[in-house]
Amino acid sequence: QANPDNTQFTFHLRENVKWSNGEPLTAHDFVATWKRVLSPELGSQYAEILFFIKGAEEYNRGKTDDFNTVGVTAQDDRTLIVDLRAPTPFFPDVVAFTTYLPVHVPTIEKYDIAWVKPEHMVNNGAYSLKDWKINDRVELQKNPHYWNADTVRLNRIDALSVSNASTAFNLYATGQADLILDKGLIPQTLMTELIDRSDFHSYTYLGSYFYRINCTRPPFDKPLVRQALVAAVDRERITRKITKAGELPTTAFTPQGITGYVPPQGITYDPEQAKAWLAEAGFPGGAGFPRFEILYNKSELDEKIALEIQDMWKQTLGIQCELKNQEWASYLESLNQLKYDVARSSWVGDYVDPNTFLDCFITGGGNNRTGWSYAEYDSLIKAAGNEVNPAARMQIFQKAETVLIRDEAPIIPLYYYDGILFYDANRLKGIHPNLLAEHPLHEMYLEE
Repeated sequence: QANPDNTQFTFHLRENVKWSNGEPLTAHDFVATWKRVLSPELGSQYAEILFFIKGAEEYNRGKTDDFNTVGVTAQDDRTLIVDLRAPTPFFPDVVAFTTYLPVHVPTIEKYDIAWVKPEHMVNNGAYSLKDWKINDRVELQKNPHYWNADTVRLNRIDALSVSNASTAFNLYATGQADLILDKGLIPQTLMTELIDRSDFHSYTYLGSYFYRINCTRPPFDKPLVRQALVAAVDRERITRKITKAGELPTTAFTPQGITGYVPPQGITYDPEQAKAWLAEAGFPGGAGFPRFEILYNKSELDEKIALEIQDMWKQTLGIQCELKNQEWASYLESLNQLKYDVARSSWVGDYVDPNTFLDCFITGGGNNRTGWSYAEYDSLIKAAGNEVNPAARMQIFQKAETVLIRDEAPIIPLYYYDGILFYDANRLKGIHPNLLAEHPLHEMYLEE
């Protein structure tokens, strides 16, 4: 329930919502959770997604230690009132994102970081964590206290821990797995043959595959160098030769499909312009350019793309780079600590609005991970957040994205994701393509 100008939302909780331990879930749990997320001591990397709420940013930045200044109030056990810093008509979509979901704070206070262990975890979803076998599987079991438990038809789900595409597809092909949700777990060498199978399912969603550039490290602190790198990348060659599943090459960061928004064109593939920019930056023909690394995580697809870009930069710009492969946790740490030169990245929208992509690169943002800072860009994103006219708001976003992908180029957009799933639609039901690539497990069921 929203007020006329969309600056206040009132949420009414269901009467039968409970935690997995049987305790009632109340509006006070949301207040406690959001306070925890915003607390400077926690250091949540995505606390900024709560900055739509009045006073949230000030509290998170330590400008005040009074949480009463944050616009969230539990009027009673079943009523949560949220005051926003500006009109935000899409806030109901934002509040459904993971960071907003309530956690059982008493359990966290009791067990600290061990609260995520199966024997301790208390949750409120359709499934509870039964077991977690490292590098093997995560076992989920139906939560009898889930408010809509009668509609949940799978009593147990095993999520297999597999990073090798060939291994993953073999598990699926031999009937040991019912579903492949991650395109990275499909062997690229087989994609041409697999695309015509009846269990191949493809759909469009809000996801972008791109490279980040560490703008704090010379010579990548020069926009001309970054622009040269971008102009030397042939995106169509990547989608035609490597991904092969109908992905759309792009010079923009924000995907198509958001009502009212048309992403601007960024830097196109232009080898001669790339050479000219690099020479203007002081590295004619690549002379004097230091060796550097492309960082990626353990994925056959990411490695093939990195090899292709490595060759493009060598052939066009005359510069040399190496490939650095890290397992997921180390890879994320390298991004967060800016311990890389150029890194493979991706982003899937948290809600259907350009802001979920473009606010990633504000100065100091937890999802920036490039070290890039540009006052004009920050001002444009802030202005879009305060603009009530939908058309004018989209125009501001277009100006901001132009700065990001053309004028400053701290990132290299490559292609928009094409969602790919493998499953037998005659047997596994409840899977629906959608823009956010969300596939709730509690909606799935097997029809024997």
